Amino acid sequence: MAGVVTVEKAKGLAAETNATAAEDNTVDDDKHVTDDQSVDNAAAKKKRNRKKNKKKAANEEVSGDGGGGGADGLADDLNDLVINGANGGGEEPAAAVAEGENGSSQQKAAKKKKKNKSKSGGAGAGGQVSTTGGKQQTTPPSIPIVELFPDTNYPLGEVVNHPVPAGVDGKTAMDRTSNAEKRALDSASDEIYKELRLAAEAHRQTRKYMQSVIKPGLTMINICETLEETARKLIGENGLEAGLAFPTGCSLNHCAAHYTPNAGDPTVLQYDDVCKIDFGTHINGRIIDCAFTVAFNPKYDKLLEAVRDATNTGIREAGIDVRLCDVGEAIQEVMESYEVEIDGKTYPVKSIRNLNGHSIGPYRIHAGKTVPIVKGGEQTKMEEGEFYAIETFGSTGKGYVHDDMETSHYMKNFDVGHVPLRLAKSKQLLNVINQSFSTLAFCRRWLDRLGQNRYLMALKDLCEKGIVAPYPPLCDQKGCYTAQFEHTIMLRPTCKEVVSRGDDY
Repeated sequence: MAGVVTVEKAKGLAAETNATAAEDNTVDDDKHVTDDQSVDNAAAKKKRNRKKNKKKAANEEVSGDGGGGGADGLADDLNDLVINGANGGGEEPAAAVAEGENGSSQQKAAKKKKKNKSKSGGAGAGGQVSTTGGKQQTTPPSIPIVELFPDTNYPLGEVVNHPVPAGVDGKTAMDRTSNAEKRALDSASDEIYKELRLAAEAHRQTRKYMQSVIKPGLTMINICETLEETARKLIGENGLEAGLAFPTGCSLNHCAAHYTPNAGDPTVLQYDDVCKIDFGTHINGRIIDCAFTVAFNPKYDKLLEAVRDATNTGIREAGIDVRLCDVGEAIQEVMESYEVEIDGKTYPVKSIRNLNGHSIGPYRIHAGKTVPIVKGGEQTKMEEGEFYAIETFGSTGKGYVHDDMETSHYMKNFDVGHVPLRLAKSKQLLNVINQSFSTLAFCRRWLDRLGQNRYLMALKDLCEKGIVAPYPPLCDQKGCYTAQFEHTIMLRPTCKEVVSRGDDY
């Protein structure tokens, strides 16, 4: 209320003062000043002093009413407006005079000036602060997401209704959005949703930056390290509480998944390559698993379009009480309706039948359920409260992958118990894995980053004992091209949220 009272009082003050300023300018420009005009000038000066005293009293009244910082800021702005208008200086007061005695126009000008003042007065990143009190992101991004959203109201993903499962009458299906019990269950998991949204926003901003950075001629190690460095800053890496969920996949061409360069890998990204960028972020083990494909040559556009369309189909079909096999059938139908012409030859786009989407649990990237991308999968149903990575892979080759190339991805088995170890190096390496990654995936580059050396024998020992599992690159036949798109979805009691959805895909 205090801010409103000050504005109303200021209307008359600003109008009268601007009129006085205009009168003073006329007096100054007149070469023949008469005695009467001098008297008028003195009266005007006296009048200005009287208005200033009134303004000062109004400001003191606002301070006494406890109007807060917002009222004081508005009073300061109005003070600048009145003084500048009286002195005939500045463009904004002149514009106010030109708009006439319209009080609402002067009020808008005062509000605009206050807004500009608050924007330029911050001391955040790059000297910029958002109007909501949070900082504005830098370029390249470096400010943790928690500092951009100090109120913890992180951006929602795409929110849609659950589909009506096959065989269920839509008229009798529960309206989850208005059901009081479901809304209460939804509210009970709000903190979990916030953690996922925080991880998703870090993923979105990281990939947006990387999409502008990835260019032919860069080494794959450079691409991965730039991405991981950016993501670590945005997620606010903090041990097992916040960080990267698994190594950056950057599989090329016929290699569909699980390739990241080991130290010394000289591979360089080429113009004709098709590169799958697959990386994850997490907060307290709540994982965002999201991937996209980069291709510079437009001849691959149809391949990327087919896989993107298939992924969106899987997202649309997924929901509470939906059978996993029905999702896979819908994905395959869309995927294989496409064909792509490459160098004069036409190839049908095939779903890679032995790659799947999957459920996600805390600190567990593969939580037990698989989402096929071809028909004939499990009859198991999706359930309320589950999280899924809906990912599809399309190929111009056989549509079937096998292990190939040097292994880079590893992960400690989730359900492994105590296993006795004889090698001291194996014990030491296992301690490092437990403290740094727990049951999240890691790669050899990350062990190098932690200062580990000569660990390959110990790592092999842990794999042979069944404590750690290797995940070698998965490849289709050489000479073909594969693409991937992926999103993480939450099956909330009231709705389905595609939490990793962004403007890019």
